[in-house]
Amino acid sequence: MGLTPEHICGSTYHGRHGAIKNAFRYRVDYVLSDLSDDGSKPLLFSRNRANLTALHDVDHGGIRGQGRGLDWAQEVLIAHGFDALTKGRILLLAQPRVLGHVFNPVSFWLVFDAQNILRLVIAEVNNTYGDRHSYLCYHKDLSPIRASDRLKARKIFHVSPFQPVSGDYTFRFDVTDRHIGIVIDFRSTDGGVYASFHGRRRPLSNRSILAASFARPFGSLRVVGLIHWQALRLWWKGAGFRARPDAPDNEVSS
Repeated sequence: MGLTPEHICGSTYHGRHGAIKNAFRYRVDYVLSDLSDDGSKPLLFSRNRANLTALHDVDHGGIRGQGRGLDWAQEVLIAHGFDALTKGRILLLAQPRVLGHVFNPVSFWLVFDAQNILRLVIAEVNNTYGDRHSYLCYHKDLSPIRASDRLKARKIFHVSPFQPVSGDYTFRFDVTDRHIGIVIDFRSTDGGVYASFHGRRRPLSNRSILAASFARPFGSLRVVGLIHWQALRLWWKGAGFRARPDAPDNEVSS
């Protein structure tokens, strides 16, 4: 049985490590969806067609603007030897399109086994230059991912001009029937960034969509504006600016 889309209205926090401090917190709206199920949805939310809010396969899984959605996620699992995980649920946690616009700094494919236990997460990272890279987060023995677990990944993808590419990510995932909590802690030789997202799981409804539209208008367009505002603050504080390097050749790393 598929999952009725859920609305995760949560709080995201970003705090910069190192000599130049900067921190901010704001509310953001995510949708948690089972893309294998095209069942009941609110009137104001659609899959692969225009609406006030929508999820489009082309926005996720693969090259930006050429995404293949769930098919891509399943192919990634098979390519890395995790064929058995394609038999469980794969849920996408992402900001939806709002009035046709979308930008996800990071979205997540939550991969469960046949017993509905979280075993692997694909963190799909985007930058404002149009590039994308995904990180596989899992235990080497594919043991369950618990809230206290810390999963490591080497950073190889340029995200911010105020942070180096070299360094390490530590991911933490706290996924229950009622709540989703995610922490990404990036550390490098000259600092890093601590980022988190926490929110309650609730059914997506016309009422929740309208409430979010009034409280946080324009969805991810607002998020892009906030990203550029924080970049301006960092520049004003004297943070060093790094040129954009080429994106990595490989689409996925672990």
